[in-house]
Amino acid sequence: MPFVELFIPKGSLDQEQRERIGGRLVSEVMVAEGAPDTETAKAISWLVVNETDAWFVGGRQLPAGEKPRYVVRVGVPAGSMNDDKRRDIVQRVTCVLAEADTDPDRFAEPTTAWVHINEIPEGNWGAAGQIVRIEDIAAFVTSG
Repeated sequence: MPFVELFIPKGSLDQEQRERIGGRLVSEVMVAEGAPDTETAKAISWLVVNETDAWFVGGRQLPAGEKPRYVVRVGVPAGSMNDDKRRDIVQRVTCVLAEADTDPDRFAEPTTAWVHINEIPEGNWGAAGQIVRIEDIAAFVTSG
């Protein structure tokens, strides 16, 4: 199940944009992962929005009012991805961001949004005070 972090310059999103992104981003990643659409799977699929005070590009701080840049980090268990799933995650995340932005066409440019997929090595994911392995996650989400 994904842990998604959205990084944006502080004040870049209004409440409606935040809700549009927050309401869809994790579910789109879950679809790309092939995760079941169950309440149990959703309960361990999280999104955190990080609004940063300063955003620099090429050593220059972005001025207030400039269109925001986005970075989305998607943490998933290693072994759960292949190139098709990674590609699908990048496309789905980019689409969600573009649909919430006032200028969706700019997401065709590589300078607008980056998506980093971090595959957490087996044995490096934990919950409830225990190491959680991919088969534990699969058992949890399929058992309900």
